[in-house]
This record gives sequence, structure tokens and C-alpha cells, in this order.
Amino acid sequence: MIDLDALNVWNNQRLVGHLWRNPTGAIGFSYTPKWLTQDGFAISHTLPLISDDFTPEEGLAHRFFANLLPEGGVREQIVRDLKISNSDFNLLRAIGGECAGALSILPVEQRPSPHYDYHPISDEELANLVARRGHVYTWSANERPRLSLAGAQDKCPILVRDGNYLLPRQESPSSHILKFELADYRHLPAYETFTTQLAKAVGLPVVNIQLKSVGKTRYALIERYDRLSDDSGQAQRLHQEDFCQALGYGHERKYQEDGGPTFTQCYQLVQDVSSDPANDLQHLLRWQIFNVLAGNSDGHAKNLSLLYLVNGEIRLTPFYDLVCTRAIERIDYHLAFAVGDERNPSVVTRKNWESLASQCDIRPQFLLNQVTELAARLLDNLAATKASFESQYGPYPALQRIEQLVSKQCRICEVQ
Repeated sequence: MIDLDALNVWNNQRLVGHLWRNPTGAIGFSYTPKWLTQDGFAISHTLPLISDDFTPEEGLAHRFFANLLPEGGVREQIVRDLKISNSDFNLLRAIGGECAGALSILPVEQRPSPHYDYHPISDEELANLVARRGHVYTWSANERPRLSLAGAQDKCPILVRDGNYLLPRQESPSSHILKFELADYRHLPAYETFTTQLAKAVGLPVVNIQLKSVGKTRYALIERYDRLSDDSGQAQRLHQEDFCQALGYGHERKYQEDGGPTFTQCYQLVQDVSSDPANDLQHLLRWQIFNVLAGNSDGHAKNLSLLYLVNGEIRLTPFYDLVCTRAIERIDYHLAFAVGDERNPSVVTRKNWESLASQCDIRPQFLLNQVTELAARLLDNLAATKASFESQYGPYPALQRIEQLVSKQCRICEVQ
């Protein structure tokens, strides 16, 4: 008999623990005794290795696992395609086989397959995939993957092998993510590619990203940092969790304005858990400065993650979802994380940076020097990064909006 109120959590072929839901739909979790005693790791900063249940009523387990799921219109489309009720538990059952990190969530009657299986994507299928913005759940049942990526943007995990795209069947791991144009935001893939290149040019660790196209439609191809290739070329999973998961917040509170984490809480988290806090804290500070200077007002808590390495270390991941959102009309320009108490990037002053330094218990002059240095590096690298982008992908006039915005923001910083 199929148990519709229970799921198993796997790490490759190892059973990590069990999920269940109570009559209200709230989700609980417990580790298996073997995972606790045979070199298992805590899957979250908020779910330590203990034998006690994380009960549905506590909410910690529910928030962690719900954070693996898509949000908003993307979630609603999947629910319609799969014809299931819109609950976190049902979505985890349907699409939890391949998530961010190393966990696979499967029905209790199913074990992870020991062999990975992929569907080669033809040129025609790729064109359809791009046109449908990654919605694969209308494919036949035997081809249908179990893929879940968090966030509100359309995206699709794939495997790239020898330059060819393959769609994972069932819970087989992916290696890359495709991100697509949206109806009202057709420049998103190009803006994300350029903003990420700009961050890399000024020294931030970032994901590898390329701009691709099918016909006149562009999409971004992004290499996953939570996947490794083994000696045989197979994709292997690394565990990760985003900062909402690590701090115990639900995805609906990823923004500080909505009661989510502050930058100071994120800074403290890295200080507490990173295996190399000196470098990771420096990167985190520069990420926040970059967001202010480069117009990325959507740098929220789910756009930061911790990576659990095979040697047991925990590190801040490379930065992802970097977009100059201020160059896009109809997107809120207010910062996801306040600088001090200021969320309007156009009026952030020296005093706001000094306030943030005080909140993070670092020397104000150190932070101010970082702001000045990064502003200078952005101005030095802006034109060259744009030229490099256009030499690779062709002329892209819409980048002028980013160039003008970043130049203005950096010069405002210089005089304040």
C-alpha cells in the first residue's frame, strides 16, 4: 500500500531520514539511526544531527524542505501541468528527486536508481524547451523528470556532456541550469550574464555562465557549483543550503522587508559556520557592496548559500543570480538587504556604511575602504567587460543602461 503521508530523504544510495505530514499538511523530519551513527552530516544548520524528531509543529523541517521548491507562477504552472494539489508535500513527492544540494526526496516505496539515465535533447526539443521556458512536465510519464529548483524564475536543470544537452530522467543529477527570457523581461539572461562577468572582473567568486540563443531567443547556461564530475565523467552531488534554510526562514521571508534575515544575520552565520571565515566574510562584504554599486537590488537571503564539501568543510558558495535589476523597469529598486537602515541605493551614505560596519562588528574605515576600492575597480573594468561581452555575443545596446547606472552609482559613492 502506498503511503501518501510519508517520504524518504536520500543522499545518493544512503537513506538520510524520513518526512511525514500531519493532518494540517505541516511537514516533520527525522534522521535514520544509521545516518546518525555512520558518518552522516547535518543537512542544515537548523537541523542538527540528533535522534529527536523535528516535529511538524516546530516548522523547522517544513521551512527547510519547502525552500527546495519553486515559487510563485513557476510553482503554479507545475501544479497545473502535473494536475496535483498545490501543497509543499505533494510537490516534494512529485519533483523532489533532483533539487539544489545533495538530497533526493522520494516516495517510501521507491529507492534511488543506481544508474543515471538521461534523455538527449534534440534541436527541436531545445527550441520547444526554450519557448516553454523550461516547463518539462507535459512530457510523457516515462520521460518526465523529477526536477525542483527554488526561486520565482523559469529555469531547467540539464546535463551537459561533450557540448550536448541531456534532460535527467527521474532523479538523475544535472550539471547545469538553463534560465530563460520572460515575457516582460526579455533582457534577463543577457543582464545576468553581463552582471556576473562584471562581478568576476572585480574579483568576486561567481558561477560560470554563458549566454546562448535559439533563433532570436536568448537563454543563460549556468554551471552548477553543487555538482562535481567523477573519474568516469558522471555528475555527482554536493550538498548545499541557502541562507533562508540555514537561518530557519521560509521562502516567503527571503526579503528583509518581509521579516526575513538581515545582512548582519548572514554575516554572523558565515562567521559561525564557515571553515574559512576570513575569506568568506570578505567575499560576503564585497558582494553586498557590489550589489549596491552595480544595481542588483534583488540580492536576498536565498541568493546566498553554504556548500558542504566532501572533506567536511563548509564554505560560502560562488555568487549567483547577479542581475542589474535597476536597469529593468517595473522591478523595485530598493535593496533586499539594507545598508545600515537605508534601502534606497541612490542615497546610501558614508554614515550608512559605518552603521553596517558597527552592526557586523568590523572597523568602519575597513568597510569604507572596501567600498571605495570596489567602486574604483568597477569604473576601471566596466567598459572592458562590456567590450568583452559584445565580442563574444555580439552588440547588445541594452547594456548601455547598466553601464550608465553603474557609472553613476560608483561616482555617487566617490563623493559621499
